[in-house]
Amino acid sequence: MTAEPAPAPGPRRRRAVEVAVTAAFLGFLGWAIARQWPQVAAGIGELSVAPVAGSAAAALAGIWCSFRCWRAILADFGSRVPVGGGMRIFFLGQAGKYVPGKVWPILAQIRLGRQHRVPGRSSAAAALVFLLIVLGTGLLVGICLLPVLGPGAARAYGWVLLVLPAALVVLWPPVLNRLLGRAVRLAGREPLPRALSTTGVLRAVGWALVMWLLYGVHLGLLLAALGADPAGLWLRSTGAFAGAWAIGFLLVVAPAGLGPRELALVALLTGTADQPAALLAAVVSRLLMTAGDLVWAVLGIGAGRAHPAARPAGVREGG
Repeated sequence: MTAEPAPAPGPRRRRAVEVAVTAAFLGFLGWAIARQWPQVAAGIGELSVAPVAGSAAAALAGIWCSFRCWRAILADFGSRVPVGGGMRIFFLGQAGKYVPGKVWPILAQIRLGRQHRVPGRSSAAAALVFLLIVLGTGLLVGICLLPVLGPGAARAYGWVLLVLPAALVVLWPPVLNRLLGRAVRLAGREPLPRALSTTGVLRAVGWALVMWLLYGVHLGLLLAALGADPAGLWLRSTGAFAGAWAIGFLLVVAPAGLGPRELALVALLTGTADQPAALLAAVVSRLLMTAGDLVWAVLGIGAGRAHPAARPAGVREGG
């Protein structure tokens, strides 16, 4: 039997760097928790079932909205899949974000989409546009709410202002369609079945904004249980979560922003909660979000079996 060729040294080195940098971030996070363990342990005792359950429910609802955002984009490209089939494509594909490298969710969605008659170029384009919309709206929400997080947050993460204009320009449908068309030509693929419409992009942006608001509720419930000041807590937790997610995404070395997102979240919560409470909230939030991804992936497997085929392309999503 012929042996499979070994991976090229370049990809191996990149993966090694990603693992090393992620381990360094996680090590620093673990050191911060260990250094303040008595206060963190006391905070664990303050977390009752009710706020954790409410936070988990908000996280699940936010993840669902991220699916609706992606589905609106895919429908605008001309491929409307049933909800069950779409759940299988999206949620199983999203599991790839926990693997080092940003391409795995895209590759998984391309493969799963073919089983529902979604052209590979449409799956790839929808996955890329989804990431752009989530990043762009996350930057927008984080920057708009940066003032309520206090001067320390603005000084530490004001640099994200440099990324926001480019993110918003790229999301303008004429610019986005031109960039996608050029990318498809460079890849030697056929043109996309249909260009994105302004209505379709706005629908996806709307779902993304609802997603960030729910993630703010998810984090705010944890912070409130840990004694954070309730005045304006929802706005502060929404801004901190969206900003930390965007920072974790921009630091591409970490899978799913693991490590950088938590450290950024603690820094952005400086004016909202003391450091032990912020550390505990960041860790519990990560655990609940990961569990939410797993729950939706399992539900996606079951739902996908009930909807094995997609509708013909060319039908726009109505809601």
